[in-house]
Amino acid sequence: MRILVVGSGAREDAICKSLMKKSGNDVFCAPGNVGMSLFNIKTVNIAENNFVKLADFVIDMGIDYTIVGPERPLTDGIVDYFEENGLKVFGPNKKSAQIESSKLFSKNLMKAAHISTAFYEEFTDIKIANEKLESSVLPIVIKADGLASGKGVYVINDLANGKSVINELLVEHKYQTEKIIIEEFLDGEEFSLMAFVHGNKFYPMPIAQDYKRESDGDKGSNTGGMGAVCPVTNIDKSIITNAYENVLEPFVNEMYRQGVDYTGVLYAGLILTDLGLKVIEFNVRFGDPETEVVLPRIKSDLSEVIFGLLNNESLDIEWKNEGTDLGVFVTSQGYPDNPQVGNIIDSKKKFLNYSDEINFAGVAEKNENLLTDGGRLFCVHAHADDLTEAQDNVYSFLDSVDATNIFYRRDIGKNSV
Repeated sequence: MRILVVGSGAREDAICKSLMKKSGNDVFCAPGNVGMSLFNIKTVNIAENNFVKLADFVIDMGIDYTIVGPERPLTDGIVDYFEENGLKVFGPNKKSAQIESSKLFSKNLMKAAHISTAFYEEFTDIKIANEKLESSVLPIVIKADGLASGKGVYVINDLANGKSVINELLVEHKYQTEKIIIEEFLDGEEFSLMAFVHGNKFYPMPIAQDYKRESDGDKGSNTGGMGAVCPVTNIDKSIITNAYENVLEPFVNEMYRQGVDYTGVLYAGLILTDLGLKVIEFNVRFGDPETEVVLPRIKSDLSEVIFGLLNNESLDIEWKNEGTDLGVFVTSQGYPDNPQVGNIIDSKKKFLNYSDEINFAGVAEKNENLLTDGGRLFCVHAHADDLTEAQDNVYSFLDSVDATNIFYRRDIGKNSV
């Protein structure tokens, strides 16, 4: 098959590499990134929000179907545009994408489906929001009601910080925020559950654990994700079954009942608390960095799985049960608030010699070197017999990379030890 993947990050790199495992598949990525070309992914210089040029490319190249990676084009209606032009595309339409672009839309679906989540209130007025903060028991969570690339969530431990965050979001409109949610802080073990969805059918993937905080020991700011591990050994199988039966199934059925026509990947951010399993959030696409450790575990052909979903077929998807997949994200110094770009990382040759898989994101190249070109640079992945071996493989490689202009956590997978 000929397949187009829309996006430019490590998630899209991982999707492309999974699709390319089937001999004969012709895979393109728009716009992709410099690092992808090191591993023979065909990048196409078309921006992910240029729906007209993307559709023209699909038609001109005889693409069988398109997979949309990032949330922004989904929210902006790329699926609606493609379908109006008779093109097959994998991802939710604009209405369905509100599950991620509007936390309130998602919360209302959860409420209708009787799914347990944090108590919350919405605010547009800074004075009323501050009054709510002042009357709350800390810690508490403030969220931007919109897209923020995984960074619009703040755990508030003191009033001054909370008021500063509310000002950033409602006055300075960081992340173009017009509305915020103040919600209950949930304490417990977090994990991510993704599923392929078409209508009222869903096919769960193995769960993964994402490490959001920027520094070792889960300290520092929330980020787009500093690494992930799959499987998650500290979450019992009975909890996973509970998530299928009391989160995924009722949510998918409620979407279907309300006419939310969903085709794509549904992501559930979950937390196991002392009071049971609760939902932190739903997203409408492959998680990042979870994709980098989950897709390497698929035994079925990903291209056939997605083709089957687009054609309303019933599926039997096989996954690896053995071993551990670990991914560690390398970022620019200063990430997430002030990433430094244009600095040398190391030689391209260094990355070609890695024995497992590297998924690239914000990198550029000059004089045979890779340069920082964003906050999140690349994810180093290893599949091994156990977690310790996977950590040894990843971190021994990273120890060989010049650390002057980069940063990464050294404790990814710690919860599974």
